[in-house]
Amino acid sequence: MIRVLVQSWPLLLGVMLLMVGNGVQGSLLGIRGAMEGFSTFQLSIVMSAYFLGFLGGSRFAPEMIRKVGHVRVFSALGSMISAVLVLYPMLLDWVSWSVMRVVIGFCFSGIYVTAESWLNNTATNETRGQTLSAYMMVQMLGIIASQGLLSLGDPSGFALFIIPSVLVSLAFMPILLARVPAPTFDTITPMSFARIFKTSPLGCVGMLLTGGVYAGMFGMASVWGAKEGLTIAQIAAFGGALYVGGLVLQYPVGYLSDRVDRRGLILGMAAIGAVVMLGATLVPLPFSFILVVALLLGGTINPLYSLLIAHTNDFLTKEEMASASARLIFLNGFGAIFGPLASGYLMELVGARGYFLFLALLFAALAGYAAWRMAQRAAPADHGAFAGLSPSASSLAVGAVLEHDARR
Repeated sequence: MIRVLVQSWPLLLGVMLLMVGNGVQGSLLGIRGAMEGFSTFQLSIVMSAYFLGFLGGSRFAPEMIRKVGHVRVFSALGSMISAVLVLYPMLLDWVSWSVMRVVIGFCFSGIYVTAESWLNNTATNETRGQTLSAYMMVQMLGIIASQGLLSLGDPSGFALFIIPSVLVSLAFMPILLARVPAPTFDTITPMSFARIFKTSPLGCVGMLLTGGVYAGMFGMASVWGAKEGLTIAQIAAFGGALYVGGLVLQYPVGYLSDRVDRRGLILGMAAIGAVVMLGATLVPLPFSFILVVALLLGGTINPLYSLLIAHTNDFLTKEEMASASARLIFLNGFGAIFGPLASGYLMELVGARGYFLFLALLFAALAGYAAWRMAQRAAPADHGAFAGLSPSASSLAVGAVLEHDARR
């Protein structure tokens, strides 16, 4: 691991700064929007817009990179992100924010693809697994740090919008000045949706549902907190707990997944998520218990994402994994677009508790579908390796992880 850090620290530092900047703006908009009188459903559109842009970026950014190169795309998208971040407090209108969120989602998607391809290019076959594990951990730590930064500022002013802009600008320095040649970008021939669904119905449906859970959970956390009347520090603590839970429980779940039927584990974790979210919906909880709920929520959804990819890959050849991962991530992103919208609609109908009710419904749907699929066919004879993956990673990072694990 020390060799990996010495070799890749400029790229990892840049990624961490990017995640801090992105994490601050994602939570800040929900809080500031509530202060400006935006309705819950208007804020849900703002939050959903990011995932629409991110989905578009995952589709078009690779082609942009192939045409003009990594450095130009990275610099152009980074400059756009910095500009949008400082425009938020100047254009206090939910429609303008929605448009800017589409733009910033597109740009961050392209940035992640660029950074991940660079990082993958620095690794050898012997160090690729450690490098990508370090990348996933840096992503999570950056988001956790962003929530701490959020709690120290005043969301009604300009500083918390300017600081992420500065952090994103600073993130380019270690990446662009690193003594690492820009990598090539290979075209991936995708599998059809019909073929991937026939191969793994649970993988496809599960990725669609977890996309809704992930976006509804993280995208609407600050909106829920503002509606619930929490302080800025409490909202930041809740958001940080979501990511801490995902960081802590990812690997214990991975250990189990290599030893039991993954569908049973998916069923069990989704059922736990549904019960916990239903309890949070029905029972008024003190804030200390809410933090426990956040830890369990984050610790459920992040491993579920990795489990669904691992389960799907149990039915694929090594050559099919990269193209299949691109389709699965598209389904996850498509579900993410509607997560904040549905969550916001429920919060408009039943109040703040609609946040947890929405998550309970999606977890219950996943548990029910997993149980039905277990009755339709036997588990695969052999398990592929479980890879700890973040839902915010691009298909490039996911494909690199799967390619590495398939060689072991």
